[in-house]
Amino acid sequence: MEAFEILWQTSFWVAAIRIASPLIFATMGELICERAGVLNLGIEGIMTAGAFAGWITVYAGGDLWTGVLVAALTGAAFGLLHGVLTVPLGLSQHVTGIGITLLATSLTYFTYRVALPEVTSPPKIEPFQPWAIPGLSEIPLVGPALFNQTPLTYLAYVVVAVVAWMLYRTPAGIAVRAVGENPAAVEAQGISVTMIRIGAVMAGSALMAIGGAFLTMSAFNSFFFEMINGRGWICIALVVFGSWRPGKALVGAILFAAFDAYQVRLQQVTGGVIPYQIFLMMPYVLSILALIAVARRATYPKALMVPYQKGER
Repeated sequence: MEAFEILWQTSFWVAAIRIASPLIFATMGELICERAGVLNLGIEGIMTAGAFAGWITVYAGGDLWTGVLVAALTGAAFGLLHGVLTVPLGLSQHVTGIGITLLATSLTYFTYRVALPEVTSPPKIEPFQPWAIPGLSEIPLVGPALFNQTPLTYLAYVVVAVVAWMLYRTPAGIAVRAVGENPAAVEAQGISVTMIRIGAVMAGSALMAIGGAFLTMSAFNSFFFEMINGRGWICIALVVFGSWRPGKALVGAILFAAFDAYQVRLQQVTGGVIPYQIFLMMPYVLSILALIAVARRATYPKALMVPYQKGER
């Protein structure tokens, strides 16, 4: 009974939305990449680089929003590298993505050690503070969860709406979806498939990096190694779970975050009787089951992971 009551606690849903926020950014970024036909397995490393870039900018004296901008530019730079290697050069998207993850992670850790050689514990910054939206934040249960969060969480809401609007209501979005389905048809219209795909990967990677920056500038107040902790790989699964649609992917991110927040509270309820590793495993097991149930019916972009060279049919 006590385990069921957790679901009606305001603190539980506040934590779930907070945990979901970096997943939302990164999932929307991966969705944009894959809609354009490019699988970005560099997401884990890009999130790590974004987390560090945003944090070190603020630690060096920049304001928080400048840190977000620097994180986004860092992600876009890695996205440009990934895009150049996979789109015009046609290299394996799997191998290149894993290489980007290794490169971004290694460069981040190296830069950290060079910039802070004598530091034994991660320095702290002043992170974003929660902003309560008057009126809305007072709604029982839902209000504190949705409308008493940090500015980056509100930005995550906006990103979902913008991505959905862009993909389905703008010429640029139609072009992105088209190169992920039939790049030859796009080229026939005189539009550069290469530029659209590279641009989509850069934009998506910028969002991934902001997702990483959320952890150091909103959820926590410092950077530490391994803080991404597999969130990037979860976001790739969430794109499939959401059938490459922003709204469904948003629901998937919130569900996974709710599972994660729930297992933490279940550990407290059981009082250590059950090994904590069982609870840590729960969100991932439930996500795999949900992915299996949904993925078989999902309609993926037809040109996903398919290299394209100008003039090919």
